[in-house]
Amino acid sequence: MRRPLARLLIAGLGLLGGTATAVAPATAATTPSALSTGESVVEHIAATTEAAQDRVAAYWTAERMAAAIPADATLADDGTRVTSLPLPDVRLAAVPETPQPRLGKVFFTLAGSNYVCSGTATSSTNGDVVTTAGHCLNEGPGAFATNFAFVPAYDNGSRPYGTWTAESLYTTSAWANSGDFNYDVGFAVLNENASGQSLTDVVGSYPIAFNLARGLNYTSYGYPAGPPFDGEELYSCSGTARPDTFGGSDDQGLTCDMTGGSSGGGWLTGGNINSVNSFKYTVDPTTMYGPYFGSTIQSVYNAAAAA
Repeated sequence: MRRPLARLLIAGLGLLGGTATAVAPATAATTPSALSTGESVVEHIAATTEAAQDRVAAYWTAERMAAAIPADATLADDGTRVTSLPLPDVRLAAVPETPQPRLGKVFFTLAGSNYVCSGTATSSTNGDVVTTAGHCLNEGPGAFATNFAFVPAYDNGSRPYGTWTAESLYTTSAWANSGDFNYDVGFAVLNENASGQSLTDVVGSYPIAFNLARGLNYTSYGYPAGPPFDGEELYSCSGTARPDTFGGSDDQGLTCDMTGGSSGGGWLTGGNINSVNSFKYTVDPTTMYGPYFGSTIQSVYNAAAAA
């Protein structure tokens, strides 16, 4: 379905790690609106008009991009959220990657602060879906993000495919209402660019898979911004997923020292996206956890893909 033309933004940012610094509240792209579209799906209307898209584009100045901070998610071993601890200044698993158009950085505003995450262009009926973490578009529980934008193939300030604004944001009701990390997944439906093109027509996409076996081999991608990383380059971690032995979630873990900013980056197996970077435990900073993509998350994706 063709939606109102979007304006390509010219922006770029970074995420997790460090102390949040307040910025001037963003101008809302639209009147905030969230509604339940099904038992497990919550939708938020974002920038649906050309004027709203222009406001988002104008908001992301170079200064705001540079000052954006990671939106990290760190848990104690009992599953409660805590302030994240700095990682040791070593790199155990993450390796630098050549930027690619299907992977990019996500920028957004929550509670008056600007944040950055990672995201993946995802195959869909509408051609406009980006998969990310739920906490990269909703407080979980709480408000939805404003000024949401996706920058494909970001690399050291370069934005070769421009910046794309969001028409609508989707997450699980379990995340939006309860902050349940088993369902920390979000899908952004992006506006078309000024030429009337959908995102995946321009950058390509990864197919998405659900209800696969556990314990598969994955490569996860993201833009880590917390020390010792700077959020300017794409990194990856590869390995075999394992259960959460702390018992705080039904998620799977992957050896990975990527830090904040990598949140929302896709886990790929067999060429399909099948999880996202979600959280770490303070007692185990070298393991990244990602939610299992089951039927509940599939229902949210289906709603976003058909929007």
